[in-house]
Amino acid sequence: MKLLEEKEEKNQETYITKRPTVEAAENILGKKFPVLDYGFVRLVDYMGNDSAVVQAARVSYGKGTKKVSEDEALIRYLMRHLHWSPFEMVELKWHIKLPIYVARQWIRHRTANVNEVSGRYSEMPKEMHIPRLDEIRFQSITNRQGSSEVKVPDEIAEKVIEGLRMHNEDSYNLYMDMLKKNIAREQSRIVLPLNLYTEWYWKNDLHNTFHFLRLRLDEHAQYEIRLYAQEMAKIMKKLVPVSYKAFEDYVLNAYNLSAIEAEIVADMVLQVRDNEKKGIQNLEDIISYYAQRITNSFERNEFKQKMRKMLNIKING
Repeated sequence: MKLLEEKEEKNQETYITKRPTVEAAENILGKKFPVLDYGFVRLVDYMGNDSAVVQAARVSYGKGTKKVSEDEALIRYLMRHLHWSPFEMVELKWHIKLPIYVARQWIRHRTANVNEVSGRYSEMPKEMHIPRLDEIRFQSITNRQGSSEVKVPDEIAEKVIEGLRMHNEDSYNLYMDMLKKNIAREQSRIVLPLNLYTEWYWKNDLHNTFHFLRLRLDEHAQYEIRLYAQEMAKIMKKLVPVSYKAFEDYVLNAYNLSAIEAEIVADMVLQVRDNEKKGIQNLEDIISYYAQRITNSFERNEFKQKMRKMLNIKING
């Protein structure tokens, strides 16, 4: 689908600018980074960089007289203490091509400005997402909105994909038949499946883009939207490297502990010498022993997962 790109190219002109730019970002501006079978992510435009965050925090103009190391320390301080407003001075505009079912999750991030291709105005191309054989997943038995890690047998996955292809073909043929009969596009489109690709421009500030990544890079996020988040993260590392590193250190890879979890961790550290008396032989046993204080089974399992990650404990099977 080239609808958005064609309109953009007609209106695109380049001027010498006095505003701050980032060379690494300029080199990839407008470049498509493929996601899934027909999708992509590309950074269309941006306003501001790491310096814009610092300027906003200091309420000053230009680079000032501060050292680069002090600027980095300030950004990390802001992130560490969740002072988000300076990060909202940076804006990013993206062009995204994605399946409709992924877009319906994405649109829940309501702080963004979004303009999407209209099926009322345009004829939708025959582009539907078909998962690979190894991407077909069973429903999780513990998470109502998640997938299981149990591998789907190839013979089942093959039948699912075959059914998807047939459904796509039938749906699109009906769509085209309705258009040929001069049925309104706004009605003809209702037969199209959720794996049809759409496109949009998506603009957001740095704070809320980080929030998007925090949720969508998480291992519990749906696999397909996670792939888009991963490509966006790679681009953001080039645009705002200092801010992104602080985001990784203090938000993305950090852990939040509830009051009872913090109490348990403190006791585990203080009482580690007594573990042998309780018959505890390894770290997994220690975690399980202390986790019994958490009465809610779901919260208890979440705590155990946090501790395993923090202590780099691998669970076989």
